Amino acid sequence: MNDTQPLDRQTADTYAAWFKALADGTRVQVVSLLARSGGPMTVKEIVAAVPVGQSTVSEHLRQLAAVGFVLAEERGTSRLYRINGNCVTRFPTAADLVMGKPSPIPPATATSPGDDHAASPTG
Repeated sequence: MNDTQPLDRQTADTYAAWFKALADGTRVQVVSLLARSGGPMTVKEIVAAVPVGQSTVSEHLRQLAAVGFVLAEERGTSRLYRINGNCVTRFPTAADLVMGKPSPIPPATATSPGDDHAASPTG
């Protein structure tokens, strides 16, 4: 008999929210840009690098922040966005776990939320 079990529902829902957030090419571009930028960026800087308008970039940033991929901070009158390093570390682990591969980091760490400033991936 096969004892193989699926991921628990809460973990599956969390990972589904992460995958859904990256199910758009522009959001993948924004995540890639922020991950490679080496520091926080303004919406204006992101718009200059991604071929869509400011309102579209803002909406994508909102969706990415909702699952914790992107963190926002106020600096004076500007809002700066940066990649959440914890998500960069955990996302490949999530993909491995969904596909039944062993986690390269301990499971308790792999399924915990991002850092203190990140929103819960499920709400």
